[in-house]
Amino acid sequence: MPKSYLFLLVAILTETLATSALQASQQFTRLLPSVIVVLGYALSFYLLSHALKTIPVGIAYAVWSGLGIVLIALIGWRVFGQRIDLPAVLGMALILAGILEIHLFSKSAAH
Repeated sequence: MPKSYLFLLVAILTETLATSALQASQQFTRLLPSVIVVLGYALSFYLLSHALKTIPVGIAYAVWSGLGIVLIALIGWRVFGQRIDLPAVLGMALILAGILEIHLFSKSAAH
């Protein structure tokens, strides 16, 4: 895996951690989750900036948002007990298919 994609992957993971902490912060009324939100987003954007050295911004953002949507939905389901219905699952499957399409066939993506 190229280093830029490693940066992007860790940026996505830290962003989903920060978003999960945002839910747990209860509108910034709990200190530890609130600190995790701020630090997680800061680290995530820092890592994303390094990924953008070689990955086009449109491709990086498509992967960032697509994987982020799927991961945060799974975390919401598993950790926070939120429901995911069949249309949501199908939509997320299409998002993942789009990410695979970019990586397998796009000449725009830096591989």
